[in-house]
Amino acid sequence: MTISNSPFSSLGSTTHEALGHSEAFLDFQERLARVAPIDRPVLLLGERGTGKELAATRLHFLSHRWQGPLITLNCASLTPALVEAELFGHERGAFTGADSRRTGRFEAANNGTLFLDEIGAIPMEIQEKILRVVEYGRFERVGSSSPIEVNARIISATNVDLAARSETGKFMPDLLDRLSFEVLFLPPLRNRNGDIPLLAEHFSREMARELGMTETPRFSTEAEALLEAHPWRGNIRELKNVVERAVYRSSNHTIRDVIFNPFSSPHGNLPERPDSREEQKKAASAPGDIFPDFTSMPLKSAVSTLEKILLERALAKSRHNQKRAATLLGLSYDQIRGLIRKHRP
Repeated sequence: MTISNSPFSSLGSTTHEALGHSEAFLDFQERLARVAPIDRPVLLLGERGTGKELAATRLHFLSHRWQGPLITLNCASLTPALVEAELFGHERGAFTGADSRRTGRFEAANNGTLFLDEIGAIPMEIQEKILRVVEYGRFERVGSSSPIEVNARIISATNVDLAARSETGKFMPDLLDRLSFEVLFLPPLRNRNGDIPLLAEHFSREMARELGMTETPRFSTEAEALLEAHPWRGNIRELKNVVERAVYRSSNHTIRDVIFNPFSSPHGNLPERPDSREEQKKAASAPGDIFPDFTSMPLKSAVSTLEKILLERALAKSRHNQKRAATLLGLSYDQIRGLIRKHRP
């Protein structure tokens, strides 16, 4: 038996990766289909490249919310300062650069599904706000005290051990409890016996079509054995790259050479660190990363330079909220406004 999610093929090329007939794959798909109609949070755990985003998409479209929005946020792709505004939105003037009101991902996912990828990267203070939304269905935009009600199903995913992180104080146990009505473990490719040739054939056919080939190259018996013996630490994503590279480089209809490591240079390894002179240039051009030599400056210049450095760091740490920055520096609001006018004329 082979399962594919072809009804959702319009959602993007990644959806084609729900393809397999191994026992581990079919067991996972069965558990996913069973929990999809239950309107509760689901936590997806799996190594990188196992298809967590695809699984979240299938959960959404197999649920009664399938006609509602599916909103995604990769929490690891944002700085901690941006996660809060992305999730909850902000009011005009909430911080420097907030020129207009912005709807956050929770609000956009109302009556639908919110997929939080790499949820382990969310800062603790934001985890508390997410917990309140899960428990009470309400939140406030950044810069506002007016509550907004929302009805969104949360699907979250990560490739780290959240239970271990909660035990060490890096993830809120209460939030973990709320997000894990069901925990689905995506099987790594090395445990999906028999799926590698099936997936390799699919990816090679897709690549041949993209390249305009009249015939799809086939892997030789030896090459196929190499594919099945590889550990696939990057799982399906890595397999796809390897297969597409092999098809692209093939000169006939049989692929005999498989390159697993494209970084293996025939000219010797490159240094792991850049040239030290280049590092010095970068350090010198990075504002606030290092303090200048104040002893070589006149007193007034040294004091002014230190004020500017501390001001910039406080504004960055407070996400340009001037009141918070003033608190960090032990200043009044009027005093920090005076410093801003002084150093940013």
